[in-house]
Amino acid sequence: MDNHQSGPVEMGAPMDYQEHEKTYSMFLAGAKWGTMVVVILLIAMAAGFFGGAGIIGSLLVFLILNAAGAFLLR
Repeated sequence: MDNHQSGPVEMGAPMDYQEHEKTYSMFLAGAKWGTMVVVILLIAMAAGFFGGAGIIGSLLVFLILNAAGAFLLR
């Protein structure tokens, strides 16, 4: 059997570049904000477990750092 195609190759629908740029922008924003929240969560957990801050202290660290991060990343 010969798998060689001699006709035109179907490329699918044309690319919607505006939608692509919007999706990529949303992906980058989600990655940025998600990374910030995970890093802040790890810092708050370290403050609670190893720093002696306890649950209330680590919750305060988490909230304060989230507010600072939201201010810096906007």
